[in-house]
Amino acid sequence: MVGVGASGKIDRRDLARVLLEDRGGMLVVAGLGAPAWDITAVGDGPQNFPLWGGMGGAAMIGLGLALAQPERQVLVLTGDGEMLMGIGSLATVAHQAPKNLAIVVQDNEHYGETGMQETATRHGTDLVKMAEGAGIKRTMLVTEPAQVAALKAATRKAEGPFFAVVKIDPASKPLVLPPREGAILQARMREHLMGPAAHLA
Repeated sequence: MVGVGASGKIDRRDLARVLLEDRGGMLVVAGLGAPAWDITAVGDGPQNFPLWGGMGGAAMIGLGLALAQPERQVLVLTGDGEMLMGIGSLATVAHQAPKNLAIVVQDNEHYGETGMQETATRHGTDLVKMAEGAGIKRTMLVTEPAQVAALKAATRKAEGPFFAVVKIDPASKPLVLPPREGAILQARMREHLMGPAAHLA
């Protein structure tokens, strides 16, 4: 079940939990900040690649992973501020058109990691329309908990690329932090995908 916060918008940690339930072999890239804490709260492991930095890079990292692993579903879970910083990546995603890539933006209309300054989505910027303008044909705007099941199903279909925005409650959540070393995060996913000798390649 997906709840709502005080604002009446979707609880972001419930959203992450539902999206990652029964994930099978799906790989997940999480943008820095809240998305990284949320996927870790659901359960840390080598199929997760949470970003500690590189703001604006989540979609491109997900694209590279999807192209390199075409038999696996890849989910990018990121925030509105991070997506706005890397908005040009959507044109490349549309051009490359990997069927196994889904990008879900947790949109709380704020820069949550730098003081809760309002983002452009608070003032009318429509990320779904921007994705459509870039050429991504499968899109979705989620504003109600009842829509999350359909969102989850869409992320599982190899009919991508898929792009969605979920309007989430801006309340902070307890931090659940993944390993801090980027080299460790990279190495464990590499080993997960390529085997224990991957570090020798």
